[in-house]
Amino acid sequence: MKRTVALLLNIIPRPWLIRLSQPVMFFTSVLFRGRKVECPVCGGSFSRFLPYGYNNVRQGVLCPGCFSLERHRLLWLFLKNKTGFFTDSLKVLHIAPEQCFYHRFRKMKNIIYTTADLNSPLADIKLDVQKMPIDENTFDIVICNHVLEHVPDDRKAMREILRVLKPGGFAILQVPMDMTLETTYENPDIITPEEREIHFRQKDHLRLYGRDYLQRIEECGFYVRDGNYLEQLDDAVIQKYRLPSDEYMMAFYKAV
Repeated sequence: MKRTVALLLNIIPRPWLIRLSQPVMFFTSVLFRGRKVECPVCGGSFSRFLPYGYNNVRQGVLCPGCFSLERHRLLWLFLKNKTGFFTDSLKVLHIAPEQCFYHRFRKMKNIIYTTADLNSPLADIKLDVQKMPIDENTFDIVICNHVLEHVPDDRKAMREILRVLKPGGFAILQVPMDMTLETTYENPDIITPEEREIHFRQKDHLRLYGRDYLQRIEECGFYVRDGNYLEQLDDAVIQKYRLPSDEYMMAFYKAV
């Protein structure tokens, strides 16, 4: 039974999972309850996390309780342990809001929470991150998690995010990375979904970021105050929450 459920969760497209999220998450959280792994987002303990992915299936990454993935759990820990996100009075812009965060962030009394996306039904504002209809110096925090790899001109999007941040504010700009690449891999001749999946790991990705990602961010005007949060965590914590091993997790700041 558990194997069948795990297989179905891997096969069903994520948008459908989101539409069915509440009843499905209740069922899976009960079915896979245990003490082996924990999710900091929903606070649940489970016998295991589930596989997720379409062609490149990742084992043990999907939380049965809230459908968070490894990058979501890492972001939650960072916001909780390294920022004032859960305590300070803040204006937050969340671009392409994730289902596992949306309702939790919306209920928080300390933040004014605005969501944005081109297509998502969770978005308060429909926008293109490359040209946002938002005044400059508006938000304390911008969260833009695994979005830039989809954007034709990622540097233009980075500069737009910097523009709408208040001085001293920060952005979360996680992206999928290949740490074996010295420079980001882009090729404008790769245009079909099939080719993009082969070269960039997903049909709608336009690039695969390498170790020069921080340089790209800094060239657009951001600065980094601290190092990679992931490197500050020991192996026991990484295994407990099943965190990723190949992402930069840090805040990118706008100068005061």
